[in-house]
Amino acid sequence: MASRVDDAARLWLPRQVAGEPEASREFAVVRAVAATALVAFPTVPLALSIALPVSLALPVGAALVAATALMTAVGGIAYMRNRKMVVPVADSRATPVDNGARHYDCFAGLVTIHDIRGSVTAVHGRDAEAYLAWMRNPCGRGFIEQIHVSDRILFLQAIDLLRQGSRQATIDIRLERPNVFAEGEQFVHMRCEMTALGEGEGELAILVQSRDVSEEARLRAEAIYKTKLAESANDAKTRFLAAVSHELRTPLNAILGFSDILSGEYFGKLENDRQREYVSLINQSGAHLLSVVNTMLDMSKIEAGRYELLPEPFRVADVVNACEAMLGLQAREKGVQLTSRIMRNVGEINADQRAIQQILINLVGNAIKFTDRGGIITIDAETAGSDLNLIVSDTGIGIAENKLATLGQPFVQIQNDYTRKYEGTGLGLSLVKGLVALHGGRFDIRSRPGAGTVITVTIPLDGSGICGGDEQETVEQTMVEFPPRLKERTRERNDEAYPETSRTDADGMNGGAGHDGSQAKTA
Repeated sequence: MASRVDDAARLWLPRQVAGEPEASREFAVVRAVAATALVAFPTVPLALSIALPVSLALPVGAALVAATALMTAVGGIAYMRNRKMVVPVADSRATPVDNGARHYDCFAGLVTIHDIRGSVTAVHGRDAEAYLAWMRNPCGRGFIEQIHVSDRILFLQAIDLLRQGSRQATIDIRLERPNVFAEGEQFVHMRCEMTALGEGEGELAILVQSRDVSEEARLRAEAIYKTKLAESANDAKTRFLAAVSHELRTPLNAILGFSDILSGEYFGKLENDRQREYVSLINQSGAHLLSVVNTMLDMSKIEAGRYELLPEPFRVADVVNACEAMLGLQAREKGVQLTSRIMRNVGEINADQRAIQQILINLVGNAIKFTDRGGIITIDAETAGSDLNLIVSDTGIGIAENKLATLGQPFVQIQNDYTRKYEGTGLGLSLVKGLVALHGGRFDIRSRPGAGTVITVTIPLDGSGICGGDEQETVEQTMVEFPPRLKERTRERNDEAYPETSRTDADGMNGGAGHDGSQAKTA
């Protein structure tokens, strides 16, 4: 009778691994329920026939006994499986690799011994009792069945890797927590250190040391979430600056154009010098604001990866001479000597001419702004192998060494009692570093307070650091530019209507206008 009950139970109970301690307990529960039901089947309908008709007492009694037996069997098996118990350690004579099993109890965490199929044959570990308090019985296939479905493949792959000859493997998995409260986590993150114990008389055995790393996983997920928030906030800031800068350029162009017309007295002479002075101040302030807006727009494009370079061969001397001519008057009025030295072997470079000129204008403009009367500013151009070195040195106030790390960040200036009197938005060097990076170059700064500053910009002569044309075309096709560009025809009409509105201020993108209102014109 017992064997027939066991055969019937095996049809609907989960398959058990030989030697699993819970299998006999579950079958014992099924046998007890079957024996009780066998006695209750004739007894209960007979008892009900006293109060009910026989035709009604028989089906009601049979249904009541069957339902009660089924519920009792399910409850008993569930109780046995979730029952808190300490799993016995496998006999050392059964597996040759368990000769030092007592030492495994000193290991931190939960230590399990697996066979080549992943089934657990023994459980050890210093913290085994704490883990088994919330885990289901890990013996046999119990450990694998508690692993998250998507992590089981990873666990089996690690076992297969050890079977093929590897000595160790490390994986992170999630184990299901059966009894979870409303505020608890359903899965526990575990890190498994897996080691092949070697082949003895029987099969290969695998030692798995598992530790709870849920806190580490929580911190990692929190860091990823905060990183995404920071990137989203930075993207929103970039889009905002781009939109505001784009919207300000149109009225600023009108202000500059009409102030030029008033200064030129094309439609009638101004009545007095005070009016001429005010018109000149309007023009200077508008030009300075336009330079700041253009810098913000360029910075937003660089940060968003949408700044387009137009590389072409041009002479380095032309760019240096143009920068010296544009900023020479401003340097003379401040009493600073501006010179340039170009080595004879410096010829052409394949790069974006407008960007290289902007780099020099910003660096020289900053040097003029932070150099006192009687100082010297030098622009050097030389080649070093396949690179071009542009060096801008000055005898200005200099920068402390501990401040150099923050120099060049957007909207960051070196603030102290001496430098607070200088104007600027803190975008000049940031734009320079961005343009240099787009060319695949290097930016180096050396400075000492009271001794001056030397800035070296290194750019490949052949333009090898610039992205290829195919990559730029792919970006143009897959990315919608924000804000949208003005069409070329609109630009041409604006240039014809306001020929003087495309100029930028003389000290580059980081400073104010020159003392006489002279402006640096760029393409």
